[in-house]
Order: sequence, then structure tokens, then C-alpha cells
Amino acid sequence: MADFLTGIAFFLVIEGLVYALAPSSLKRMAALLPSIPDGQLRFFGLLSVAIGVALVWMIRG
Repeated sequence: MADFLTGIAFFLVIEGLVYALAPSSLKRMAALLPSIPDGQLRFFGLLSVAIGVALVWMIRG
């Protein structure tokens, strides 16, 4: 459970840094999201999940 909470904490830190350091870039990226096909978003989302799981497996394995 501690690892899960640590992961959530790191997520919040990284997310907060994006909002704090580059809010205008974040707004521009969010405005572009509707123009990206769903399939492409889904593919890169699943790819990110797979890379994250692989990294956790390699680090913790």
C-alpha cells in the first residue's frame, strides 16, 4: 500500500510541476486534444501503461 501511495504522490508532484511551470503550453495541448483521433489517443495511452508496468517490473522485480 505504501508503494501505491508513493506512486500517487509522485504523480501529483509531476502533474503539479506541469501546471506550475508551463500552464500556457498545457492549455494549448488540451485545446488540440479534440483533433486527435480516438484510436491514436488509445494506442498511446496503452503504450504508456505498458511502459510504466515494464519499468515498475524491472525496478521492483
